[in-house]
Amino acid sequence: MPKETKQAKLTRALAVAERMNEHYPAAACALVYENDIFHLVIAVLLSAQTTDKGVNKVTPVLWETYPHIADLAHANPLDVEEILRPIGYYRTKAANCIACAQMILSEFGGEVPQSMEELQRLPGVGRKTANIVMNEGFGIVEGIAVDTHVFRIAHLLKFSTANTPDKAEQDILALYPKSYWGPINHQWVLFGRETCIARRPQCASCFISDLCPSFQSPSARNRH
Repeated sequence: MPKETKQAKLTRALAVAERMNEHYPAAACALVYENDIFHLVIAVLLSAQTTDKGVNKVTPVLWETYPHIADLAHANPLDVEEILRPIGYYRTKAANCIACAQMILSEFGGEVPQSMEELQRLPGVGRKTANIVMNEGFGIVEGIAVDTHVFRIAHLLKFSTANTPDKAEQDILALYPKSYWGPINHQWVLFGRETCIARRPQCASCFISDLCPSFQSPSARNRH
């Protein structure tokens, strides 16, 4: 099979985006944060290695117990751990939540910073979290949050062969015009949960199967 040209890949990528827009015209963040940017930071931080549904079960208790940043900054780690116990890595996440609140108070005047660089200084906040906060919280699109769904789908679509999420993000950013970056994470996450499911992909009913090289190559699909 001849190698896909750069222009052909771009044409296919734009076609994928258009179908995603048709299928998920109002894709939104599944994490509940009540328009509070700090709550969003903590929710995304907590979502690593667990489900959004699991996070949404513990955060109401967390905010009822610690309604303000200062409350969480002065919290007893053992008490926070107990609230977060139902989700994965709760000890590390409890420590990061408290340290994150402390840094926002001490270095940013109690306000969540509005830059990728400063956000990534916060404990427990990596590039994925920073991208989501910038996009969802501040309406500033500087990149694409690459979580497990986006990483896997990028490989299946042959939009990236990178071995890390950060490198995969750079491949996707180089492929898509910036005007397309905003909705990709939310749309691909929904697509990964509903159709391109890791262990049982619904290829036969997939609305982009004709645009997916892996649809014709089950062995390639199983490797990702």
